[in-house]
Amino acid sequence: MYRYDEFDHTFVSARVEQFRDQVQRRLSGELAEDAFKPLRLMNGVYLQLHAYMLRVAIPYGTLSSRQMRMLAHIARKYDRGYGHFTTRQNIQYNWPRLSDTPDILQELASVEMHALQTSGNCIRNVTADHFAGAAADEVADPRPYAEILRQWSSVHPEFSFLPRKFKIAVTGAERDRAAIQVHDIGLHLKKDENGRLGFVVYVGGGQGRTPMIAKKIRDFLPEEDLLSYTTAIMRVYNLHGRRDNKYKARIKILVHETGAEELARQVEAEFANLKDTELKLPDSDIQAIAAYFAPATLPNRPEGWGNLARWKKADPEFARWVHQNVQPHKHPDYGMVTISLKPIGGIPGDASDEQMDIVAEIAEEYAFDEIRVSHEQNLILPHVALADLEPVYRALVAAGLASANAGLITDIIACPGLDYCALANARSIPVAQEISNRFGSAERQAEIGELKIKISGCINACGHHHVGHIGLLGVEKKGEELYQITLGGSGDEHTSIGEIIGRGFEPEKVTDAVERIVDTYLGLRRDKSETFLEAYRRVGPQPFKDALYGGGAQAAA
Repeated sequence: MYRYDEFDHTFVSARVEQFRDQVQRRLSGELAEDAFKPLRLMNGVYLQLHAYMLRVAIPYGTLSSRQMRMLAHIARKYDRGYGHFTTRQNIQYNWPRLSDTPDILQELASVEMHALQTSGNCIRNVTADHFAGAAADEVADPRPYAEILRQWSSVHPEFSFLPRKFKIAVTGAERDRAAIQVHDIGLHLKKDENGRLGFVVYVGGGQGRTPMIAKKIRDFLPEEDLLSYTTAIMRVYNLHGRRDNKYKARIKILVHETGAEELARQVEAEFANLKDTELKLPDSDIQAIAAYFAPATLPNRPEGWGNLARWKKADPEFARWVHQNVQPHKHPDYGMVTISLKPIGGIPGDASDEQMDIVAEIAEEYAFDEIRVSHEQNLILPHVALADLEPVYRALVAAGLASANAGLITDIIACPGLDYCALANARSIPVAQEISNRFGSAERQAEIGELKIKISGCINACGHHHVGHIGLLGVEKKGEELYQITLGGSGDEHTSIGEIIGRGFEPEKVTDAVERIVDTYLGLRRDKSETFLEAYRRVGPQPFKDALYGGGAQAAA
């Protein structure tokens, strides 16, 4: 895990004091809201429907127990006793007082955390595979490269006022668990035929008003060229990106209008001028950052296999949790544990201060002091010995964190929606809760199998509904909330944008609509091994349209 050096400490502390002065000037009336807005946004402070919101960066989703305890402390002292983990691997506090935000940032700095560039037209928090450093299908840990990008992009003088916000994701595994193809830049770490590390480069992905899948513009970029090539992309975007229309300002629109081949040509031309400059990464620098992410020394624990078999036989609930929430680790005596923040009927992504403290304790005792945040709004313990799964499970049960639903229909992604967000058209949280309650039976979830539901309260798509197997988009029509359904989306290595299935549904009818979709799938799948997404791709939308609307005519209404 990266640790701040003297420069980091000085830099972050100076920014906190700068923001403290700005807040004091705003509270005194010396600074008007219009002038204050860009300043607060660069420090992660939003003005929501009811209060200010503070978004704290969790770079590439990696936390220590000490940092998690600080997040719990902030929730307790400055908020209402909880935090909300987001699809950007951040945490949001929904009720801080503006006057307290400098103190919060100062306390965050004491554990090497910050809120820089979690908003604004800049390079946002760089995200990564939540199983990085532990997954068996990994070529290399992508987090050192995410950290290099974080250091390079923080308050970058050339890229702090881009045409629009900019998001980068990195993965180093065969399976894409970071949704890199729906990012402005997606980087897939791989090895070439000579064993050299580098990246497949994707550009121009994104969701929101105009969802697009990124275009591959380079098959292999040597690791030492990461910053020079990224700078070349940013320069082309900064020069040509639309600044006259915020709806057309993202790089995806530039790629679409320019064409991927022409954009790649311009990037390569700029890269040719940069590749042998000071931006070239020396191997010593790469290794110095990589050393921070050296894997924990995992002692062999072969006794775990026998213990695990006995525990599973004795406790079916534990066995179900292991099956659903524990994935194989690269070390055979260990597992990667998903802590679901999706209790049945709960608010997706929320964790109380007490729960955060308990997760910190568990990580300290059983998981080598390491915690991850996934873009699916769950927490991860990446290194847990099989021999320790039973006590970890018992601790999670006591904390209300042992829902055995990772990847199932109740593991719903949802944005805060109209309950909090000033941009939202409709509520997300009550819809997620109702769907969760409807499908809460463990037996029913197991029968349905893998199915990802994602809900956004507006077209900005913070709930990633475009890449949900079932996506729900809240819209406003004639003053009423309505939910548009998309089917067939996916954010993995076979990324697809969901297809709008027909007219929207009222809030009281949307859960019934989801149930008809699920029942249709269960009736047409070949066998239990065929997932919802596989079945949808095989049969197409028509059976689902027929189930929802009784035929195609109403679907287009």
